[in-house]
Amino acid sequence: MLIRDPIHGDIELGRLESAVLDLPVMQRLRGIRQLGTASLVYPGAVHTRFDHSIGVCAAAHRMIDGLRRNGVAVTAEEAELIGVGALLHDVTHIPYGHTFEDERRLFPRHDKGDRLLRLLAGELGDALDRLGIRTVVAGLLGVGANPLPSWAPDVIASTLDADLLDYLRRDSRFTGLAHDYDDRVYRYFTVRQGDCDAREHLALRMAKHGMDRADARSEIVQLLRMRYFLTERVYDHHTKVTAGAMISKAVEIALACGALSEADLLELNDWTLLDRLGHAAPPAAARLAARLARRDLLKRGYVISARGVAAEARAELVRRYHESPAERARAEADLAAALGLDADQVIVYCPALSVMKETAAWVETPVGLRRLNDPEGAAGAEIRAIEARHADLWRFYVFVPARAVNRAAAAAAERFGHASEFRPGERV
Repeated sequence: MLIRDPIHGDIELGRLESAVLDLPVMQRLRGIRQLGTASLVYPGAVHTRFDHSIGVCAAAHRMIDGLRRNGVAVTAEEAELIGVGALLHDVTHIPYGHTFEDERRLFPRHDKGDRLLRLLAGELGDALDRLGIRTVVAGLLGVGANPLPSWAPDVIASTLDADLLDYLRRDSRFTGLAHDYDDRVYRYFTVRQGDCDAREHLALRMAKHGMDRADARSEIVQLLRMRYFLTERVYDHHTKVTAGAMISKAVEIALACGALSEADLLELNDWTLLDRLGHAAPPAAARLAARLARRDLLKRGYVISARGVAAEARAELVRRYHESPAERARAEADLAAALGLDADQVIVYCPALSVMKETAAWVETPVGLRRLNDPEGAAGAEIRAIEARHADLWRFYVFVPARAVNRAAAAAAERFGHASEFRPGERV
């Protein structure tokens, strides 16, 4: 099968990859946008998990080509199986998945819970059995023993992996942002055994002839800068966050009264979920869904940031209002009462502390295998600077109707112990 992709050009899929792509569980991903509510800010950001999955498969094959150039033996069969794993890496995604899982913690992460086991026990497992690859795919995706080389799953999901290499380009292209990385990065991938374990790790070659490679270092730092830039401009954009918080609250309300379940979400896409919330959910959830559909969003009534709140205080806020849904619900109810609003009109948004996992990639250095963010490494200062800027992106919000914005700042400051840093109406 030959597919023309706007990011990778012509992508040729093998027999197994083509068969997997045609499965209903894969076709469902056509209805799940990669960036959730980001299209409310960037209208072009309507690319889907389906598009991205094909792109991850293409990036995985490019990484394998790089490994082969660097002397790693990869058979054609292993390469296609890794490609199948790449296609299926997001098969457990639900509509607005990261918003529900990472931001409001309504469900376990799609790659950590038991959704994949449920799919493998049903139609997906039957299809993979017919293809003779169920055991291998389960191992590649982390729900069984991996029969392939130990580094193979790292191509699909690790730190600097095929997932990242596709979504950085795809998200930049469809949001209209002029950022990119150089294809040279694919030539840096290698496999090296760890100093403290017998496992072979996917790594990046940052040394050659016993010396540090400045070109490799600069290209990898560029990847991290691109990752930071997209987080700042797209993933953490306040309008996207507001819309995501609203649909998350709607789903939370529907879950609480039994009008929706996690299993239901595996049968829905972005549009059918909003329709379900609008027509079959409790009135409070339906109101939020209706507002989202017409882009009538709540407003920022209270905002505090990493720059204004000390690290220890941030960690306590995260413990109370991110890790404890019950504590967050009490805060929302108390603020709603203080402001004379309905419970669904106040949303507390407290994300986890910002951590850039990509900086922990394995790299081959003149002194052996090390983490990229090793403080003694050649790129140490640059990596620490990027990590610090990424940590500073953390924001804690309270969203309310426009009429309550001015009153919300004082009520929230009393509740949370920090004055709001947000000044409504100011323009730069």
